[in-house]
Amino acid sequence: MCAHYGSWEWIFILQKHINHKGYAVYKRLANKHFDKLVKRIRAKYNSHLITTKETYGVLLESKKKNELTINGFVSDQSPKAHKAFHWNEFMGIKVPMYTGAEMLAKKLDMAVVFFSVKRIKRGYYETTFTTITENPKAYKDYEITDLFFKMVEKQILEAPQYYLWTHKRWKHRDKVPAEFL
Repeated sequence: MCAHYGSWEWIFILQKHINHKGYAVYKRLANKHFDKLVKRIRAKYNSHLITTKETYGVLLESKKKNELTINGFVSDQSPKAHKAFHWNEFMGIKVPMYTGAEMLAKKLDMAVVFFSVKRIKRGYYETTFTTITENPKAYKDYEITDLFFKMVEKQILEAPQYYLWTHKRWKHRDKVPAEFL
């Protein structure tokens, strides 16, 4: 799991250095030409882009084949308020949170790792992979998601200039349903 922080796009080069099959979950773009361009750029190093709707089926099939996979979820975006299963505070504001990575990890018994990025200097980044859990079923629902967001929050507070502030993370803050207050 990672956030829209720093230069996260370069993670796709990881496929050049590992033997695992790499899947990156993405939301299909409405403009088919830009969608094709994004897929081509991100798949350059043999990563396989799968849409959010394809994710469970593709990862389940890989598990049945005993394939070793590395699966990327940029999980800090904002789900539609009426479809959110979980709301919690992020940067001091109550917001809906995507829980798909956690739910898939539990269903498919996948380890959960946080991918953080640190800018060293122009054009140079360092990444750290921090294991959140190797046993996701041992966690209560949404606990992994909350841990992930705490890690993202810490990363942002250390260097806020590298967070993608423009993706409207807090657009639903005034729509918190009563059951989540």
